[in-house]
Amino acid sequence: MQDVKDKVAIVTGGGSGMGRIIARRLADRGARVALFDVNEAGMSETVGDNSQIVPFSCDISDSAVVAEQVARVTSELGPVELLAHAAALMPSHKLADETNEGMERLFQINYFGTVYMVKAVLPGMLDRNSGRIIAFGSIAGHAPVPNMGAYCATKSAVNMYMEVLHNELRHTDIKTHLICPPAVNTPLIDQTLATDSPGSIIESKNSGRLADPEKIVDAIDKGVAKGKSIIYPGEARLLLLWHALFPGLWWKTVLKFED
Repeated sequence: MQDVKDKVAIVTGGGSGMGRIIARRLADRGARVALFDVNEAGMSETVGDNSQIVPFSCDISDSAVVAEQVARVTSELGPVELLAHAAALMPSHKLADETNEGMERLFQINYFGTVYMVKAVLPGMLDRNSGRIIAFGSIAGHAPVPNMGAYCATKSAVNMYMEVLHNELRHTDIKTHLICPPAVNTPLIDQTLATDSPGSIIESKNSGRLADPEKIVDAIDKGVAKGKSIIYPGEARLLLLWHALFPGLWWKTVLKFED
């Protein structure tokens, strides 16, 4: 994310967490940043006195709103050369306790929000044959934990979507990067802790083992610079291999925090 001077970037979920960190870094590097979020107060804090960052209230679960706001960005700031899509929800519930409405809402934001954002910026990128799309999936889409079945399912869907998109764009100059972080110490984790959080995440929070968001964004920077299509920052690759190679041991380990 270094080659961004005078380019237009959209950062979703920019009102807090890693979206905020990314937005500020892009602005510091000379990008004109359009901040997408429904958290008005959070966006205001992200912007501060930085004239390079412009807030746009946007509910990414609404395809019409997404299309309208991306069109506004293009009109007011210029063609979008970078999308950094970090917005998501992460409540925790046992699958038996999930409501249909709650699961649909989660998919609407986490999965379809990704689809709507990509489809809003991709046509312009294809016309120019240039651009970069960075989207946050999660290692939870590969290595699931109890009480987060719905969230893990949405992130598995995002992971697959971005992997396929990368390969479908192989003959273009549009770069895509799927980010699969581990549990990171951001306000997103607070949503989990405020609901029926997995014991493993509670233990990680209490022991200080949650990943540092600044270090995760550092790893994303390095992965993007190296052109990696899938980036596993922090301990994410270890978790990926653990579940893939030893699924029984994985479940034995994560379930011990529930007993």
